[in-house]
Amino acid sequence: MKKTLALLVLVGAAAAAVLIAWPRARHVPAASPAAWAATPDNIARGAYLARAGDCIACHTARGGAAYAGGRALDTPFGRLYGPNLTPDRETGIGDWSADDFWNALHNGIARDGRLLYPAFPYTNYTRVTRPDSDALFAYFRSLPPKRQPNRPHELRFPYDQQALLAGWRLLYFRPGVYAPQPARGAEWNRGAYLVEGLGHCSACHSTRNRFGASGDTLSGGLIPSIGWYAPSLASSGEAGMKDWERAHIVALLGTGVSPRGSATGPMAEVVARSLQHLLPADLEAMADYLKSLPAGDSPAPGPGEPASEQVLLEGRRIYEAQCVDCHGADGRGKPPAYPPLAGNRAVTLTPAVNAIRMVMNGGFPPGTAGNPRPYGMPPYSHELNDAQVAAVLTYVRASWGNAAPPVRGSEVNRYRAVSGSD
Repeated sequence: MKKTLALLVLVGAAAAAVLIAWPRARHVPAASPAAWAATPDNIARGAYLARAGDCIACHTARGGAAYAGGRALDTPFGRLYGPNLTPDRETGIGDWSADDFWNALHNGIARDGRLLYPAFPYTNYTRVTRPDSDALFAYFRSLPPKRQPNRPHELRFPYDQQALLAGWRLLYFRPGVYAPQPARGAEWNRGAYLVEGLGHCSACHSTRNRFGASGDTLSGGLIPSIGWYAPSLASSGEAGMKDWERAHIVALLGTGVSPRGSATGPMAEVVARSLQHLLPADLEAMADYLKSLPAGDSPAPGPGEPASEQVLLEGRRIYEAQCVDCHGADGRGKPPAYPPLAGNRAVTLTPAVNAIRMVMNGGFPPGTAGNPRPYGMPPYSHELNDAQVAAVLTYVRASWGNAAPPVRGSEVNRYRAVSGSD
């Protein structure tokens, strides 16, 4: 690890000189000043795009002014803070130009020339077109200015070094606007643009290497530091959506609930703050693209060592005492209020962290216009110990056609330690 870091620093030092010319080399000019003018049309379009990109999630502290920054983002390398996007001249983007904004979005380079950390998903946003970037800029410039100084990041050495970040970029980042595929049609291309670009779905739904670089494959991965698993969107076996009805995908994205399952955990926030506000045509386009994704490289894990009869009996006892009223003796539930457990990828995924967290902490789908009074699940961490949580989940994962590996008490205990993090 130390040798690899040292190599990255050396590579970064060499890359830094190259990156000095990067803003000019990767610049795409605006059509005209009218593209970012504060017109009602530009501002409305930018507001819609900001919601599509879920910008508010990282740029608004809990209880703080919208887009004024300050929300903490924990990573394996330390803590970062979302910056102020309001047009305050001293602490926000009031002195930025449309070119400065484009350079940050497309190239990951701040107005003062600093390299931005990829917790800001410019690796996805680089696909955004210049007209959409200009509309976003017009919208952010229309917000009430909020004087709120940006908090400095709290990264451990050497991850706080710009030379190391330059090396990372040389290895893992290639700027480029989304290039439509004419053979696929307008709807598919719109869906690809939203999923791969503004929606930055791969930021959570792809595995990251030890340096935080994403494979951008939508093949699923554990979200660092918060203890939730973002399932694969690219395989029908483990978790993908190829075998979903398109209407069910649209319902899940737009309302947070569907006959196939509900959005919980971090995804509930994405639906509430971003996806529910998208036009039906854009949700349809995203569904079209997601259904077209090829199967992932890795097959779904097998059932492994079977659970003991004693564990299954204990799990059934707990299920009949605590779960059957909502989810049914046959595991079919009463969707959309009570999602099915039979054939539900959320309970059969490996690792089983999402199911563990739901049993321990409970939770709600998002409250949305299409689901204004969501039904929630109560927490059971105060009633069930680790072995009992493992037993009931093992029973669910082995019943009604489900065939997932058993859950161990030690696994429950491991995820219990991060169960309070969001």
